[in-house]
Amino acid sequence: MALPGFKVITLTDAAANRVKDIIGKADRPIVGVRVGVKNGGCAGMSYTMEYAETATPLDEVVEDKGVTVLVDPKAVLFLLGTEMDFETSKMASQFVFRNPNQTSACGCGESVAITPAVPEMLQSAH
Repeated sequence: MALPGFKVITLTDAAANRVKDIIGKADRPIVGVRVGVKNGGCAGMSYTMEYAETATPLDEVVEDKGVTVLVDPKAVLFLLGTEMDFETSKMASQFVFRNPNQTSACGCGESVAITPAVPEMLQSAH
């Protein structure tokens, strides 16, 4: 689905280290994490993340900084060009998605509006 040589999603060192920690502490064998988007929330969509025991044939498999991230095939166009980070503050520790396709977010930070990327535009810029 994605362009050859173009990663749908990239990870910061902090995100990669956190995914490695999650994999190491999982109560069952997992190959990585699966990210996606789902409809809902006040802005229209929210990011999802879950353990991935195996890759499905349609998953976009991203290897970055020694970890595997599987992107739900329904989310690829919404996540193209996204950087996944892990931030820790006094109030929370959480994964953060810096997504160039995101057009707005709600005040609670749980819901976002995302416009799908247009593959033709990426090809000309690649």
